[in-house]
Amino acid sequence: MIRLVVADDHPIVRAGLAALFGLEEDIEVVAEAASPDEAVAATVHENPDVVLMDLQFGTRSQTTGADATRRIRALDAAPYVLVLTNYDSDADILGAVEAGASGYLLKDAPPHELIAAVRAAAAGESALAPVIASRLLSRMRAPQASLSSREIEVLELVAAGRSNTEVAGDLFVSETTVKSHLAHIFTKLGVSSRTAAVSAARTRGILR
Repeated sequence: MIRLVVADDHPIVRAGLAALFGLEEDIEVVAEAASPDEAVAATVHENPDVVLMDLQFGTRSQTTGADATRRIRALDAAPYVLVLTNYDSDADILGAVEAGASGYLLKDAPPHELIAAVRAAAAGESALAPVIASRLLSRMRAPQASLSSREIEVLELVAAGRSNTEVAGDLFVSETTVKSHLAHIFTKLGVSSRTAAVSAARTRGILR
C-alpha cells in the first residue's frame, strides 16, 4: 500500500485528489495539508511513501512548496515528493528539482497520468510531465541560454521592481555580485537592459 499525503491550500483540490486516489486499491491518502508547514508536520506524523505537493499556498503562507520539499527530503527515511502545480516556469521547475522533488506534474494532467506518477515516485523513479521533461531537455541542449538558479532568483527580484542595492540586500550578497549576475543574464538572453531581460525571460518561460 502506498501511503500518500496531499498538500494543497484549496480544499476542493484536496477533496478531488482524495476521491481520485480513493478509487485505487494500492494507494491510501493518510493525511491532507493546507500549508507547507502542515505538509511537513503530516509527513513526520504519518511517515508516508509519497507527498503530493503544490508549490504556491496563497498569500498567507510565508513558505512555499519548494521550502517544504527541502525540509521533507532532509528528514530521516524521507518520502519522495511529487510536485503538482499550475506553474511551469523554469524558476518553479528548477526550484522544485533542486529542493529534492522526484517528479513534477501540472494540474491539467489526466488522472491516469497522475496515478502512474505517484506509483513511479513510490518506486523511486522520476515522474515528469511531458512538457516539463521537454523543457529540461531543451535546457540541457542549449546550456548557453540557460540561467542558473541564482540568476533566476536575481531576475525574479528585478521583475518585482527591486533595485540592485535591494536585490543585494535580499540575497545577502554585494551589489557588485548582483551586477555580475545581471551581466551574465544579459549575455545569455541577448539583451542589454533589465527591462529587456525580464521581458525575454517571460517570453521564454523562465519567469512567470
